[in-house]
Amino acid sequence: MTGVLPSYVEGAWWEPESDAGATDVRDASTGEIVARVSTRGLDLASALDYARTTGQTSLGALTFHERAVLLKRFAITLTERKSELYEISARTGATQRDSWVDIDGGIGVLFSYSSKGRRELPNARVYVDGPVELLSKDGTFLGRHVFTRLPGVAVQINAFNFPVWGALEKFAPAFLAGVPTFMKPATPTGYLAEAFVRMLVQSGDLPEGSLQLVSGSVPGLLDELRLGDLVAFTGSASTAETLRAHAAVQTGGVRFTSETDSINASILGPDAAEGTPEFDAYVRQLVVEMTSKAGQKCTAIRRAIVPSAAVDAVIRAVQDRVDRVVVGDPRADGVTMGPLASLAQRDEVRRRCAELAAGGGDLVVGSFADPEVVLADGSRGVVPDGAFIEPLLFSFADAASDALHGIEAFGPVSSIVGYDSLQDAVDLVARGGGSLVTSIATHDPGVAVELMTGISAFNGRVLLLDRDDARSSTGHGSPLPNLVHGGPGRAGGGEELGGIRAVLHHMQRTAVQGSPEMLTAITGIWHAGAESRPGGTHPFRKSLDELRIGDQVLSPPRTVGLDDIETFAAFTGDTFYAHMDEAAAEANPFFPGRVAHGYLLVSWAAGLFVDPAPGPVLANSGLENLRFVTPVSPGDAVRVELTAKQITPRETDDYGEVRWDAVIRNQHDDLVASYDVLTLVAKHASSAP
Repeated sequence: MTGVLPSYVEGAWWEPESDAGATDVRDASTGEIVARVSTRGLDLASALDYARTTGQTSLGALTFHERAVLLKRFAITLTERKSELYEISARTGATQRDSWVDIDGGIGVLFSYSSKGRRELPNARVYVDGPVELLSKDGTFLGRHVFTRLPGVAVQINAFNFPVWGALEKFAPAFLAGVPTFMKPATPTGYLAEAFVRMLVQSGDLPEGSLQLVSGSVPGLLDELRLGDLVAFTGSASTAETLRAHAAVQTGGVRFTSETDSINASILGPDAAEGTPEFDAYVRQLVVEMTSKAGQKCTAIRRAIVPSAAVDAVIRAVQDRVDRVVVGDPRADGVTMGPLASLAQRDEVRRRCAELAAGGGDLVVGSFADPEVVLADGSRGVVPDGAFIEPLLFSFADAASDALHGIEAFGPVSSIVGYDSLQDAVDLVARGGGSLVTSIATHDPGVAVELMTGISAFNGRVLLLDRDDARSSTGHGSPLPNLVHGGPGRAGGGEELGGIRAVLHHMQRTAVQGSPEMLTAITGIWHAGAESRPGGTHPFRKSLDELRIGDQVLSPPRTVGLDDIETFAAFTGDTFYAHMDEAAAEANPFFPGRVAHGYLLVSWAAGLFVDPAPGPVLANSGLENLRFVTPVSPGDAVRVELTAKQITPRETDDYGEVRWDAVIRNQHDDLVASYDVLTLVAKHASSAP
């Protein structure tokens, strides 16, 4: 054992034979060494091949739902041990609130994707995208789009500021898609990533090869990648461009997505004057974004864009709130902002601040001096080896300053600038070159619409903040699992999260053409024209164990009389003229005269196909995609074709969902209506009523 932070590769913990050349990683508050990092001697190519073989095999054996259940188990494992993670997180400079955002936020991503996977994906290995495309008149040649998982490895290069959330928000959708992860955390905080990975390994729930962790640098990483692999990078724009230019990405077919630094903005609407709820919410949010994670957030507000007449008022309000910020060691009571992640990061932020000042920025809040901070024992003092900086706000008189719109000090630093018109505000946002997020504080819908339509092309996300949502808003700097995280231009041009969208990023969309029988076999969804099995045991008498796609009910016809239409109208109160007034109905271009209610026909259809006795069918859970095609007049007869279309067992319950293809036809075989019926069905006959 070398005492070097281990990596987890090829199903085992690995350390280099020697600690020669290892990098020291220090406590952000005290400067004490907490870890040493080295990957000298690591067989990178072998680890990647292990993911492509062993990892692909173990994940490929699971359905979306089975993977989703495992994500929940991972989340529970980390929840049970998160106090240990909080203790380690404090060494990175994170306060209790910062750790909550990172650790609980990461766990929340696991829970979210577990839920979405079970609710929005089939219990299968192929995902169908969009409707059937009819490619021949007789219906024997069809087309569909399907997603299948990539055959390689998802290389995830993470930033230092969110060692848990940043890793898990990439891992969860890759795992759900069935693609193994090769995780590369940033060195300054990689020991926290190693801790949560160790917890997952110890749980015994990780499928073999599904997750590997490399603690340290990986030179030549992209040289080992190939078609079927993908890279998800979070970090600096300059590093992203270097990676993007690699031959593996340019010509080798390796997918690449990046989320990089961006000069995010927050606009104060002209109606949000001092004293309004919007003004107060704006200032509160600005200071939160300056101080949360000590401003080390890719989504933090770097430019406060406010009406020119409000600049001084906003500065005063920011100063008032900053005066209440307590800077110090996160392990001390009362500390609300910790240090930066490392001395190197502190020095970089100082350099950037000097560039902002040289570019016309006037420091109006805070000081460049080493701050006196609260130490772990509660005393106060200056810590030369601690990476502490006060919250800093620059004011720019020149709204066109290149420094204002081009320099990001990745710390508790923001700048304020005035605007004279809404178009002026839009232009200032655009000068940032593309952002992850911009927020707008206004209670005027007209202002919101004009600003939103003007800035949306330059942002991955826009937050509208007003008195109605100020308390419930998750905030400017908080990406959510169900919404896209990413942005154009300087922000990297990539997308992460966004619900199931992120899962599909790890899959290939393919157009498939073929017969109904073949498309049914590939998708697990019955297509009209494929084999069906009418007669025999009624499908509603079959549990999921017995039911098969294509099992079918063909009902006898039922004739619609005028008295049926009038009875339905009187009973429901639906006396729309097309059902009750012959002359008015005849004048309507869509009807030949009085016609039956569409919902009468759907109700009758249920009576025609249902088996009423207690059995495996537990409940009707919905009806989707209903379309009325041909009107039904008094004297017409209707019948129903009901076919088991898709069967989705639930992994954690003793029942599942069956989607039935329902078609109503008249006596001429014309299509009257089509829709999907959803039912909940017991998995086994023994669990039926």
